[in-house]
This record gives sequence, C-alpha cells and structure tokens, in this order.
Amino acid sequence: MASTTWKGYISFGLVSIPINLTPAARTERISFNQLHKVCHSRLKQPLFCPTCNRMVERQEVEKGYEYDKDQYLLFTEEEFKQIEPDSARSMEILEFVKLSEIDPLFFDASYYVLPEQAGVHAYRLLLEAMLGSGYAAIAKLTMHNRENIVVIRARKEGLTLHTMFYSSEVRPAGESGSTDKGEVKEQERALALQLIESLAAPFQAEKYHDNYQEGLRTLIAAKTTGQQVVAAPQVARAPVIDLMAALKKSLDQKPRPAAENKTLLRTVPKKEEAPRRRRRVG
Repeated sequence: MASTTWKGYISFGLVSIPINLTPAARTERISFNQLHKVCHSRLKQPLFCPTCNRMVERQEVEKGYEYDKDQYLLFTEEEFKQIEPDSARSMEILEFVKLSEIDPLFFDASYYVLPEQAGVHAYRLLLEAMLGSGYAAIAKLTMHNRENIVVIRARKEGLTLHTMFYSSEVRPAGESGSTDKGEVKEQERALALQLIESLAAPFQAEKYHDNYQEGLRTLIAAKTTGQQVVAAPQVARAPVIDLMAALKKSLDQKPRPAAENKTLLRTVPKKEEAPRRRRRVG
C-alpha cells in the first residue's frame, strides 16, 4: 500500500473534504554502493563534529541558518510549527483554470488525492463537477517545509494533484539555443511535416522502457555468472549538411519509433576470471 505523504482537507467554498495524498509515480533506478577500493567494504557517511572531534548521534542534531560566516541562528521544531500557514492542514481552492493554459514546465511532482471515509460523497461531487466543467483547480499546500502552488485535475479514476514551480523558479527560455535567423523554405517545412506524420502514433506509456536500466541488469547478471558483456556498435552521427537530402532520406527509410530501439547487449562466457564480489568483512 502506498504511503501517505500529506493528510488534511480540500476546501471548496464552505465544503471541506478530508483527504490524503499518496505519490502517483516514483523513479525506478538501480542503486550502487560506494566501496573502499582496497578492501571492498561499503563506505559510510557518518555525522562528524570537527569541534568535539567525534561522531554525532541523530538526536543531537538541530537546525541552524547561517546568516554570516560560521554564525548560525538556531531553530526548534516548535518554532517551525508556529509559522505554519493554514495550507499545512487545508488546501483552499483559489480558482479554477483551463489545464491547457498551464505550461507543463511548471509541473513538478504528482500525487493521487484519496478521500477519507467521511468525505467520499463530497469528493465525488467535486470530481464530477470538475469533469463536467473541464476546469482544473488551483490551490496552495504546505508540506516538506515549503508552501506549494498546486493544480488539481479531475480524471475518471479520481483527482490528481501536481505540485508546481513558482514563476520565479522557472528559467527563461531565451533564444532556446537558436542562432539561425535564416528563413525556412516551404519545401523543407512540407518534408518536415511529412516526416512528423509518418512517425505520429497514439501515446502509449507502456511502450517505453529505460534501456539503460535494462542494460545495467544485463551487466549485473553477466558479472554474477562470470560472463562478459559485449555492446553492439554505436551508430555514428554527424551534423546534417544538406537538410533537404536528410529529410528525403529519412522519409525513404521511414525510421522506426524510438520506443522500439533497444540497448543491444549480448553476453559471452568469461572463464578466465571469476566475478568480482565484495569480500565479507568481519
């Protein structure tokens, strides 16, 4: 069962709906530990006080803000609690907007909004009203020592919440790396559109996989069984000189979608060397 990240209320006018938030997605990646090259023992990062010249236990730690070089203001958890805004316990819907008006650059983390038993009916009412209107809700939510601006959107499965970056946190695009002020030729535009159409397909998230992580699993399995991984040759790429020729060749070859590209790894027996394993210590 997914863990609860935040618990409180959605405030919709005078209606308060008790809810909790659970993460809607998480990054999956293979983790590696840092080992000492000499003895292959796992390295640790303990808390160390240079003044007392000793390790420090977790219960001895407090929070401080450095206002000058090596000068700190000390704070307690009670003081942090005192300044918590109402959004730490309740999300008041500030306004409703069209989701299409929000640039995806502003989206950060995603959460499922789940109703508590006492709020199921009111939750259903808000969900159906938002589905019928086509609007998304803007609210504020405080968690993890930060007041977030959030967007709540309705899906047939339920409400989903996305924390957002503030406008001051989104970097300006500038020129987006474009220095070519030349005019695009009509024939170039037509071929580019034709190439887009040839690659167009309905989005299906399940088609896409992390080929690098799959390659890591292959590498780990190979080293565990004493095999050697041999990678397929990489395709050599060079800057396009003749844009028209490159577009025409792309259409002739009709390249397969990116989702079909796989990390091509194969294993071969490796008898001369046993797999390197961490030596047991102690």
